[in-house]
Amino acid sequence: MKRINLEIKALSPLAIGRQKPGGSVSEAQTYIPGSVIRGAVAANILKQANTSISDGDNFHELFLGENPAIFQNAYPANLEIDDCIVLQKDVKVLPATTLSSKTKSGFKPEKNGVFDTLIDHFCARGYGQLYDPNCPTARTTDGERVDNFSGFYSEHNEEYYSHSATTRLLTRVGINRRRATSEERVLYSIEVLNESQDNRQKPVTYTGAILVVDELAESLQRFINNHKEDLRLGGATSRGLGRVKITAKPPVEIKSKEINSKVTNQIKQFNDKLHQRWLEWNQIFGHPLQDLLENRTYFTIDLQADAIFTENWRRTTVISSEMLKQFTGISDTSLQLHAAYSSYDYLSGWNSAWGLMKDVELITNKGSVYLFSINNNEEEWWIEALADLQVKGVGDRTCEGFGKIRICDNFHLVLREEAV
Repeated sequence: MKRINLEIKALSPLAIGRQKPGGSVSEAQTYIPGSVIRGAVAANILKQANTSISDGDNFHELFLGENPAIFQNAYPANLEIDDCIVLQKDVKVLPATTLSSKTKSGFKPEKNGVFDTLIDHFCARGYGQLYDPNCPTARTTDGERVDNFSGFYSEHNEEYYSHSATTRLLTRVGINRRRATSEERVLYSIEVLNESQDNRQKPVTYTGAILVVDELAESLQRFINNHKEDLRLGGATSRGLGRVKITAKPPVEIKSKEINSKVTNQIKQFNDKLHQRWLEWNQIFGHPLQDLLENRTYFTIDLQADAIFTENWRRTTVISSEMLKQFTGISDTSLQLHAAYSSYDYLSGWNSAWGLMKDVELITNKGSVYLFSINNNEEEWWIEALADLQVKGVGDRTCEGFGKIRICDNFHLVLREEAV
């Protein structure tokens, strides 16, 4: 399998609808979902081909085959440093266990700092204590209060930065089709992603990727670059919205050994930090209720995109031990789920191929965190399976960008007194 990195420059406002509410305002996403990119590429391929789909052709293999291409979400990549715009390739989602100052939230040095609480919450339960942190860098009484801090982030020169895309409302009037004039009392607003940042001329750029089988990677990359300004993303394209310029980078092979090595290192760093913190709690509170670290290896699954989970034919927002065994194909009785930090939402959409609304799905929000542990002697078997999940994702509709994960996100290592 190969990875095609994408750079998507917005040339006009993007109406990427999050849902179709009953009111008169259509809400917008804060990123470009993989399903939107997938639909735009598929529609353009069919438009250029002017032929019907048949089993075994390239289109069928890309979108309908047993191993379809995975279109990952595209997140805002613009980063302003010293009045210069830097494009970040590795934009990640902050874990749900992240906190920051309630009055001046954000990364240092402009704000009070951000830190993660997963490890401390785990240690507190192990020692029978309550963990209720405050902001260590705040100077005022009000600033000591903390709250959840979410969004996209990246690391640049050992510093952390937030990423976001701004929106605005476009108000439109309905048109009477018979008279071709404005219709009385038909007024609606569309929330759109801005095409430029802070009212400047530089376009907002989003970074994403497509994972595709080796034999189709180069042809797909050439097709996207040959039609880089022909693709339209989102709704209201007939009214001038959705213009983008997509640049597809040369395909890069995804090497299993490199992914396995990276996952191994991520798990090792997480467990080293966990053991270090556990000993610090031991020095303060004495013996724990139970030695949870004895002969155990811990790892987290961090959702980098919204996910759709089903267990026993019912929707759920928690990856249970049994579900993870099914995802990996490993029947390990030592697997335990220790903590789950997740929230949910509802998502719908429009299927252009069918001309119908998509079903309303119960989704688990990106940023959700699940903490698991296994016996030390089982770690070798799990490394390869977890590395494969980090590439392909978990849950349903992974080809549309849902279910992308990261094993042991590095931000879990940022403790309260090390707020960044």
